[in-house]
Amino acid sequence: MSGARIGSDCSRRQFISRCAACAGCAAGAMLAGASGARAEAPAAKAKVRLVFCETKNDHPIWPNIGYDFDARRARILDVLAKGCPGVEFVQARLMDNPAEAAEVLKGDAEVGGYLVCLQGLGWRNDVVKLCGTGKPTLVVDNLFGGSGLFLTRMPQFMGAGRPVDWVSSSRDEDLAASARHFAMLRDGKSPAEIAAAFRATRRGATPAVADWTCAADPVPAPDLGKALEELKKTKLLIVGGRKGRDPFFKATAEVTGVEFVGVPFEEMSAACAAADAGAARAFAERWAAGAKKVVEPSPEDLRGAGTMYVAMKALLERHGARGISVNCLGGFYGGHLTAYPCLGFSQLNDDGFVGGCEADALSALTMAVMGAVTGRPGYISDPVIDTSKSAIVYAHCVAMTKPFGPGGPASPYFIRSHSEDRKGACVQSILPVGHMTTTLEISPQAKQVLVHRAKTIGNNDSDLACRTKLEAQVKGSLEKLTEEWRPGWHRVTFYGDLSPHVDALCDRWKLQRIDEA
Repeated sequence: MSGARIGSDCSRRQFISRCAACAGCAAGAMLAGASGARAEAPAAKAKVRLVFCETKNDHPIWPNIGYDFDARRARILDVLAKGCPGVEFVQARLMDNPAEAAEVLKGDAEVGGYLVCLQGLGWRNDVVKLCGTGKPTLVVDNLFGGSGLFLTRMPQFMGAGRPVDWVSSSRDEDLAASARHFAMLRDGKSPAEIAAAFRATRRGATPAVADWTCAADPVPAPDLGKALEELKKTKLLIVGGRKGRDPFFKATAEVTGVEFVGVPFEEMSAACAAADAGAARAFAERWAAGAKKVVEPSPEDLRGAGTMYVAMKALLERHGARGISVNCLGGFYGGHLTAYPCLGFSQLNDDGFVGGCEADALSALTMAVMGAVTGRPGYISDPVIDTSKSAIVYAHCVAMTKPFGPGGPASPYFIRSHSEDRKGACVQSILPVGHMTTTLEISPQAKQVLVHRAKTIGNNDSDLACRTKLEAQVKGSLEKLTEEWRPGWHRVTFYGDLSPHVDALCDRWKLQRIDEA
């Protein structure tokens, strides 16, 4: 196959299509006593545009800096060539520029459908436009690569009434099994019929879950009055993020009583400069001693993480706060911070405080509320869908090691770098399997609680994207959860079936419970 590369990192050439020459050949021998006849030429292959949505790999990205897009692309081409003999795929590439989708669609007349592979997290690739042609379209997530774009745009893909379906599987054969239905274009099948074939094949390859037996894990009924009074005294710090008269902060205070305080990077930097070096070193040594292995981080990385922890504790004490969430990526890449706060967040969560990622106030609030109600820490994640296991994968670089609360058993862990940039130090927590979990986001501003439950089945050890990857099977419809994904990528997972606790909160605060699955 050949095709032009379309992207900001190269000249804008028109992409080249190659029409497959399917020459008919004369075949067969003359049968005795029969007149000779020429064999029919094989039917022309269905022509489909194969679009790879990517981004540059010279900076921190999902799945990781330096990711070999060429190798992944070659693997997909090989799988499709072997699994879809009736289809000719004409290639194009998008490189994180929204204008490129329109350029790809200029060649719309020559193809009968689209196969859109979300290879890496190029947020500006206009995949919604690619899915709006009215031609049969298959959207494919490269797990731990394009998953954020895949999930957060899914309602637009599926809600527009177009002939679109999707594949999100760690098993590449599932891609070929769906994509071979593009060959139906040769038979005059309608776009709707082809999309229905995609869908039937995906559903058939998604195993049913029958065993919902979980480890015994009774969560005591909450003393709701006490928990709500505690929340009215709770203060959460947001470093380098939302501040001032934020409407979300106002709604949060009115509904829950929790107060958010914006903290500038300068205050965080000053706290790091003043941090006690001995305390930072002791923190680093304690975490290193408890790990199954320190894999990538250097002693300097660990001391930097210790400095961040000591500084965060100082800020909590200064402001009388119970939790902190830091714009870690903006702070680190903007030169405001010299180390990641992630290892310190894990310590705070193990100790019954809130350590939250990416200045995500919504998730920090969810952690604080459910922590007060259950005494258990929450785990913020970027979820990924894997239909080959009927699973959702909760992936992030901050995780607790005491999922049942400060007094509960600790999980084994490794100390790793961040996969996205191969820097810093964070925990890869090996979380318990066979347990029911509850995943949610509480939004006082929207007056809603998003919630789904899932049984943990494993810890994914892929080197791609974030380090802790808890796999779980959703109680309900994985398809519904995926196709109706609500705004925002983050979710917060807690161990235990917390459905009664969520209902009690919704009743008290007059919030709408939305069961995502």
